[in-house]
Amino acid sequence: MAFTYFFRDMQTLDMIRDYVIPEMRSRRYIHIWDAGCAMGPEPYSLAIVLRENMGPMIFRNVQIAATDIDGSNLFGKIIEDGIYQWDQVGRIPKEIMNTYFTPTGPTGEYRIIDEIRRSVKYQQHNLLSFESVQKDAMLIVCKNVLLHFTEQERAKVVKMYYDSLVDGGFFVTEQTQKMPKEMEKLFEPVVANARVYRKVS
Repeated sequence: MAFTYFFRDMQTLDMIRDYVIPEMRSRRYIHIWDAGCAMGPEPYSLAIVLRENMGPMIFRNVQIAATDIDGSNLFGKIIEDGIYQWDQVGRIPKEIMNTYFTPTGPTGEYRIIDEIRRSVKYQQHNLLSFESVQKDAMLIVCKNVLLHFTEQERAKVVKMYYDSLVDGGFFVTEQTQKMPKEMEKLFEPVVANARVYRKVS
């Protein structure tokens, strides 16, 4: 089973906060696709950053499609319940923890509040089907997934992401993953020190 924890990649979340969220504020509906979401800490971390920097009114427009191939068939239940162990939430700043999590049960588990859980919907999905789950995404996040694919497969997946984004939408991937050469003309880098790209119309 894939293991991860909340706020694992703060650099990427900071880039989304600084460059992507300002572009989202004027949109009536804000659709996001987090591909390779594992057990949910990444899309939930993203949702918390959005809520902190948008406020409750705009955040109501946010819907995050969280997808993973998930051979265990367990991720959907975990994400729906939003309950995590201390080793996954222990790095969260205290003020964020107190605002968005509540202790549950005697075994050191914490549950994400309903407002955040409602913004994330899980769907089992294989990226190598090359079929989109979100056709009007403002942001697509795909980290620690593309490195497992061949060069040809990476290019086809990124092209699927391009087709899934609205004009001017954003694509974010891990720092070590370069944009496939044949896809470079379809995206422009937003910053020099992170893999944050904007769709070129």
